[in-house]
Amino acid sequence: MKRDYIRADHCVYHCDYHLVFVTKYRRNVIANEGIWTYLEQKLREVTEHYPRIRIKEINHDINHIHILISIPPQMSVGSVVRLLKTNSSRNIKSKFPFLKKVYYGTDGMWSDGYFVSSVGADEETIKRYIEKQGEEDIGQTATLFE
Repeated sequence: MKRDYIRADHCVYHCDYHLVFVTKYRRNVIANEGIWTYLEQKLREVTEHYPRIRIKEINHDINHIHILISIPPQMSVGSVVRLLKTNSSRNIKSKFPFLKKVYYGTDGMWSDGYFVSSVGADEETIKRYIEKQGEEDIGQTATLFE
């Protein structure tokens, strides 16, 4: 798979992550297609204000969402998660009044935690590349991340 490196002012990067957000109390509220459409719109809206954040893929199940996202190295994963969760759950109870009963007495619709995993070359590939440093380049650099 060819990697899409992003060029910024003082760096070139490929920082992709797999994020998973779970609904508070694992309530099955994303089964409602109207809620999913609203959430997806609000999640993508973040990238309009932060164009270096790129949502590459997004999907859901009834009580959680998966996002494949590129985050610039100047931003922490935690700060981007906070932006995404806040923007997607802000005003959702007024848009979907039944959620006031589902989440009575709570602030948002997301659980406090999240899952994150970096996406890219596996550890063994990187170890082999580092071990080969200083040896004559026989093309291993060109194919390392393909």
